[in-house]
Amino acid sequence: MKKIDFKLLLISVGISAGLVLFVLGVRTGLTGRDATNLPDAIEQISPGQGDQVLQQSQIIVDFIEGYTATLTIDGIELPTTRLDEVIATGKQITPGAQINLPPTAVFDVGNYIISYLPQAGAPIEELTQGEHTGSVRYWLIKDGENASRTYSWTFFVD
Repeated sequence: MKKIDFKLLLISVGISAGLVLFVLGVRTGLTGRDATNLPDAIEQISPGQGDQVLQQSQIIVDFIEGYTATLTIDGIELPTTRLDEVIATGKQITPGAQINLPPTAVFDVGNYIISYLPQAGAPIEELTQGEHTGSVRYWLIKDGENASRTYSWTFFVD
């Protein structure tokens, strides 16, 4: 009968335990969309949950096709301007021309994105240092505003 080499046994048990922990970690780890915990209607937000940004950072919520929304920052519901209404002024816009957007949240109907850029004359001229809460109320255009839902998140400003 061969004598057991405890050193080799200990190394084998260690490697086996490491492999088991690695496999469990891979199977239970959350990455990508699962890690963001976003509702199905929202593809992406910026800044994301818990992100740290600068005072003049733009806030963006990107929806899947068919949704519209309003945006609230720190309890202030921002007036919303639809990009198609700004462009449809009747004037011909030359390629590369600048369009003056009002200091409101802007909803891009073609891309289903609502965004807000803090600026002079806007309801929120800059994001102060500290924690902020973003909230978006959104609904399928075909279902109407009465079928709206809300998603909120927090982010931080340096």
